[in-house]
Amino acid sequence: MDSRVELWIDGHRDELIAAVQKLISYKSIDDGKPLPGAPFGVACHDALACMLDICGGFGMDTQDMEGYIGYAECGEGEEMLGILSHLDVVPADSGWRHDPFGGEIVDGKIVGRGALDDKGPAVASVFALAAVKAAGYDFRRRVRLIFGCDEEKNMRCLHHYTEHAEMPSLAFSPDASYPLVNSEKNIFHARYTVAFPSKITLRAGTVVNAVPALAVATLPFDEAAVQKAVEACGPIPGVTFAAEKTESGTKITATGEAAHASTPELGHNALQGLLLLVNQLPLTGVDKQVVSMLAGALGMEYDGASLGLQAKDESGALTFNLGLMDWNSEGASFSVDIRAPFSVGEKMILEKLDLAFHLARRADYRFSEGYYLPEDAELVRT
Repeated sequence: MDSRVELWIDGHRDELIAAVQKLISYKSIDDGKPLPGAPFGVACHDALACMLDICGGFGMDTQDMEGYIGYAECGEGEEMLGILSHLDVVPADSGWRHDPFGGEIVDGKIVGRGALDDKGPAVASVFALAAVKAAGYDFRRRVRLIFGCDEEKNMRCLHHYTEHAEMPSLAFSPDASYPLVNSEKNIFHARYTVAFPSKITLRAGTVVNAVPALAVATLPFDEAAVQKAVEACGPIPGVTFAAEKTESGTKITATGEAAHASTPELGHNALQGLLLLVNQLPLTGVDKQVVSMLAGALGMEYDGASLGLQAKDESGALTFNLGLMDWNSEGASFSVDIRAPFSVGEKMILEKLDLAFHLARRADYRFSEGYYLPEDAELVRT
């Protein structure tokens, strides 16, 4: 690293840390309450405004695109290098040992939702560009830092940008593993529903692209029946159960460990574990059929093996995550996230899931084709 750049970064270390902590403090989750200039809610708007203020303080030209997305730019040239990051985060569940929006420093690390995905890297890109700018380098291209606010849900931020702003000549995102990732698998999300009068409730998950760390069911059985089911189910690695008597029966809480859906092996799916337990109870009718369908098709797997989807190629191995469940007196709804290697396409996934979830109706789905950037491409070589 150029000594001028290194000295500048060292001299602004405290400022960089404070900027990350400030951004973490915003609960920038789409709250479903759009406002003019804040389509994803006030917190996302405020996080974007904060970031653009930081960039403006370094002499960059900034633009807020109606709260969907914003950017900061410096340099000259016809071509543009885009650096894409996002300021929205997924909800924080109850498993945090520290305030997820506190930005506390623990053992030399900043702890908080978005510290890694993607507020910390977004701030790092701002300070890196400011350091290069302060060192007096000439730019062969304009550099545009682009900050989205809906990456975790529907990418409406990026859709808005592509419709209303100049596209970069080349781009990368500081939202992956070090040193770089030059390919991404196909991404598939689907929601299934089944309508019927049910005697149980079961809820789990906050977003489909996260392994649920908590799942809760209320069932019309006494604690003795639940204990018998626990014994029949046997231990499930990484998942624990707690039972509590209620007026209508017993509430069971399953606790696992959260992880991103792209790396489900790093977590323990509380929802899948709870389904295995509930499947040991003497359910009847459609309740029993649906629980048995899901427990039998999924178990605790995260590779899609029992679905007939297990696959691996040069782009990686297929991963599966049952991320959301909402089961009430009128039926059940559940959502899945699949990251599929290039060899597994949209048609195959749909066929296998529809077959496995044959009692349910596919309400909607989304398939995003993956990409591969050759190793000799300019950005990869750089």
